[in-house]
Amino acid sequence: MALPAWLTSRKRSATARSVLAGEAAAEAARKQEQEQAAAEREGAGTAEAAGAEEAEFPVAGDVRAAAFFDLDNTVMQGAALFHFGRGLYKRKFFRKRELTRFAWQQAYFRLAGSENADHMQDARESALSIVKGHRVSELMAIGEEIYDEYMAGRIWPGTRALAQAHLDAGQKVWLVTAAPVETATIIARRLGLTGALGTVAESVGGVYTGRLVGEPLHGPAKAEAVRALAAAEGLDLDRCAAYSDSANDIPMLSLVGYPYAINPDSRLRAHAREMGWRLRDYRKGRKAAKVGIPAAAGVGALAGGAVAAAAVQRRRR
Repeated sequence: MALPAWLTSRKRSATARSVLAGEAAAEAARKQEQEQAAAEREGAGTAEAAGAEEAEFPVAGDVRAAAFFDLDNTVMQGAALFHFGRGLYKRKFFRKRELTRFAWQQAYFRLAGSENADHMQDARESALSIVKGHRVSELMAIGEEIYDEYMAGRIWPGTRALAQAHLDAGQKVWLVTAAPVETATIIARRLGLTGALGTVAESVGGVYTGRLVGEPLHGPAKAEAVRALAAAEGLDLDRCAAYSDSANDIPMLSLVGYPYAINPDSRLRAHAREMGWRLRDYRKGRKAAKVGIPAAAGVGALAGGAVAAAAVQRRRR
């Protein structure tokens, strides 16, 4: 079967697994958006009108512009995967020993204020082993509850305002995260965002296999996902914005015309200053460094991801 034009092969610096992860995430996100649009056409509701004052950026009515937000420590304090694990423990999905490991990882993440590849990989492997054999629909329903219990109160108001400014300008806003696509989609929907690009876990017959499609959506894979989605949506990346706290996301930030360092780790802060990127810091006790023109301060989930992942895998065989 021929690939869509926006998934055709070309020279890339990312690994083949990064490209696969990025393309699977982009296709899953596109499916989510289409399903949401169909629901809205059927009368599921209309978006609330926003009365924010128009600002120089983002440019109102620029349909070829969009915004891409990292999730962990950018939109939300801590890591979504750790909060999800906490909620699963409450529902007796695993034992206290595994909860202790999740708690330690979360403590490290909060103290360090940045991502560590080894710790994030360990957390992902733990989560995959825990959900293996469970149904997609079960985890989606539980994810909604966990968001209310552990995540809703951890959203950074400042970053939320930045995302809302893009929405008010009529632009699409996407989360781009290494967190599972189902968790990311729930958070995006609860925040009123367009959708989410996330790590796609494999499922067969609606049941998790304990494997990923490609690799986690991290580092270069995020850039590949944004590039693929932009091509599919007809976006001009020079007119788009991206927001992240981590130097791991420099490939994604470098793709767009308006990169922002939000609550940045030390490496990203230094890189942003060198490049003249905009910075915002919403953490307590830290004064935000302002670089460049200030932004306006006003801010299908797993099943779809599994279907998209299977489609991409079939095309590559």
